[in-house]
Amino acid sequence: MVALSGGDVTLTDRRTQRSWAVEVASFALSVFPITQCRYAEVTGERPSAAQGMQLPVDSVSWTDAVRFCNALSHSSGLRPAYRLLDDEVEWDTTADGFRLPTEAEWEYACRAGSTGPRYGELGEIAWYRANSGERPHDVGGKLPNSWGLHDMLGNVWEWCWDLYDSEVYGSYRVLRGGGWFDEHWSCRASVRRRSHPSLRIDDTGFRVARSAAARPPG
Repeated sequence: MVALSGGDVTLTDRRTQRSWAVEVASFALSVFPITQCRYAEVTGERPSAAQGMQLPVDSVSWTDAVRFCNALSHSSGLRPAYRLLDDEVEWDTTADGFRLPTEAEWEYACRAGSTGPRYGELGEIAWYRANSGERPHDVGGKLPNSWGLHDMLGNVWEWCWDLYDSEVYGSYRVLRGGGWFDEHWSCRASVRRRSHPSLRIDDTGFRVARSAAARPPG
């Protein structure tokens, strides 16, 4: 995990041509997407289409990612961030456990102070269709951004906590970052993708966050 100081970020949605500013509080984010090895250690499951211990876990739904966060919190002696109630998930913002980043946190961390579409030359920082051989690669194989975070673009799309647009798309959640099968235009810091929280597909994974100001258990 890397501890990140808070700041401001402006998000943009090309579909609606809307932009909005978000103030991001200090938080911590995992250096890499969750690997298949880590996922198996915590859950005992190996769901990925492409097998490799240091490959990012894929074929996991948003709900799978939420359950992983709670399981990792339990195994680490932390208070889980999520309450699962039938088909709904509630986020306990006072909990000190692991969680998915918000999309504002994700973009803020991805940009790492940069203002362009990417934090570096795409071929040097990301696995995407032009250089991936149309398959995922071990995490950490490309250059990190200036805050030490790897694979923020390319390799696998990453689930975020947020609803995409509840009025139009209901329960669909946000995905960020682009993946190994995507063209260059999808691997940009601002690109937003959406999908149903039950979707499992071979170019989608996640990384975990923790709130810096979360209260300890008890």
